[in-house]
Amino acid sequence: MKLLIRLLVTAALVLLIDHFMIGIHIVSFTTAVIVAIVLGLLNVFIKPILVILTFPVTVVTLGLFLLVINAIIILLCTKIVGGFHVDSFLTALIFSIVLSVLQSIANKIIGED
Repeated sequence: MKLLIRLLVTAALVLLIDHFMIGIHIVSFTTAVIVAIVLGLLNVFIKPILVILTFPVTVVTLGLFLLVINAIIILLCTKIVGGFHVDSFLTALIFSIVLSVLQSIANKIIGED
């Protein structure tokens, strides 16, 4: 049940960011749910591989390179999900930061870890 709630919250946040941020294009709520699912799967399966491969760069940049990895994950999601488009790398970087902050706030409000 918690997974379903987190999925719906993430989809709602993706739609919210779409309305306020230039360069993010989402067709419908169904597309936002698919984006939330794909982002979750990419974060589980692809992100750890990227983190391991780029560990030296991440250490040198004191962890800031993880923001770049998050933006790459967003851009991968745009290639996978039809109806979801991000205009540029910078937009994906800002989108990932805003989404992470809003998810943290929402999880605190909902009461999940």
